[in-house]
Amino acid sequence: MAKDYVSIRVSTLRGDQKIDFDAYLKIDEKWILYLRQGDSFEGTRLERLKTKKLKKMYISTEDEGRYRNYMQKNIEMAYDDKSGKDIKTRSEIIQGAQQNNAEEVFERPENAEAYVAAKDASAKYVDFLVKNNDAVKSIVSLPNLDQSIAHHGVTVSTLAVALAEQLKLFDAKQRQLLALGGLLHDFGHYDTPIKIARPMRDFSKEDLEIYKKHPVEGAQKVKDKNHMDLAVTTIIHQHEEKCDASGPLGYSEQQIDPMALVTSAANTVDRLMTYEGLGREQVVKHLMVQEMGKYPLQYIQTLGNILKSI
Repeated sequence: MAKDYVSIRVSTLRGDQKIDFDAYLKIDEKWILYLRQGDSFEGTRLERLKTKKLKKMYISTEDEGRYRNYMQKNIEMAYDDKSGKDIKTRSEIIQGAQQNNAEEVFERPENAEAYVAAKDASAKYVDFLVKNNDAVKSIVSLPNLDQSIAHHGVTVSTLAVALAEQLKLFDAKQRQLLALGGLLHDFGHYDTPIKIARPMRDFSKEDLEIYKKHPVEGAQKVKDKNHMDLAVTTIIHQHEEKCDASGPLGYSEQQIDPMALVTSAANTVDRLMTYEGLGREQVVKHLMVQEMGKYPLQYIQTLGNILKSI
């Protein structure tokens, strides 16, 4: 009897734990067994998959329950301060889970359960970042090998929460929504016709025009999704705005939602690192020269200090 298969996300797989299921690749409509139950993705196996920008693998429908248990066990262990696992391992697992949450919402924005799961996870994520020394450093240091917007969203979310924590901005509920908004801010880039994973200097005039529209288009995609929080849709809509009104909407500082402005600053930092290819020291210099006046001075100084500590 022929097997039926379902997809799983590469971002949810770990290199340090044996899998409870057979993992397959789909090549030319054929199912190729890549890793057997009881083996692990140790060594360079997982990195190779991410470098090739492979986002999904496949399992038999018979193994769905085992895969869900594998995911849940990993996440529970990573959030457990008494698990005995080092912060790097915990951060890798939690980053992958957050990336998975973003991808689920990007692919199924109409699914309220996917959104609620991402929202609930964001509260845990904020708690993890605030209570664990080096958590921010560990998350931001993870390379975005496939330059995905979901991974970028996790980093932006992390930097936004770190900035808010250091400057004592927002209450607990707002920080949860800040983390979720940062995670989903690039909704408008999902299914974009242009390649965004490159320096802005490589964009054609036509590409730049498309790029500038992504905050509005992202907000348009979710405006009828009643399960989504207004604060999150506002971040999606305004995350490219800057204090000097140079953003695509032309909003001045007084017009920009405070959480959207924090997200915008975090977004600028990770775009410079991930897509412009600048090292962290170069980003700090760029912030102090090129972004002066575009964000509050405290934001620039604090983000610079965060990068220097990584």
